Amino acid sequence: MDARFNMLDNEIAVKFFKRFANASLVIHQSSLPRSTQELVSLRASQINGCGWCIDMHTKEAAAAGETTVRLNLVAAWRESTVFTEAERAALALAEEGTRLADAHHGVSDETWAQVRKHYDDDQIAALVSLVAVINAANRLAVIVHQQGGSYEPGMFSAAFN
Repeated sequence: MDARFNMLDNEIAVKFFKRFANASLVIHQSSLPRSTQELVSLRASQINGCGWCIDMHTKEAAAAGETTVRLNLVAAWRESTVFTEAERAALALAEEGTRLADAHHGVSDETWAQVRKHYDDDQIAALVSLVAVINAANRLAVIVHQQGGSYEPGMFSAAFN
């Protein structure tokens, strides 16, 4: 499968991506732990089947010091012991916020209570924004068939700074 369209060769798309990168930078610079950011991004990308984003967030997480064991277990986080309670709350929010059409309730009160228990207001704002941004990024990449495998850590931020 080849990419359908090169978004980086189009003036409108490049303008959009620069603004999109700036929005992502706000989240990246927040007090939400970087490891949590990458785990949430990876999990949403797995659910959405976005090879490009899975590739990116796996490699960015590894470059930031995340272990192979934890990266390999993100898809089965409920059945593993390597994630903290706070990370589990964030992963549950990522799943429920990504699978909005799969459940009538959206994000459950139980998940929201766990998020409130482990994160302050700034971190929650960053976490909710991250779930929205990664889902948008997944959709962009999946629509144009942007394939995973060629991403190098730092590549995205270097392209738009």
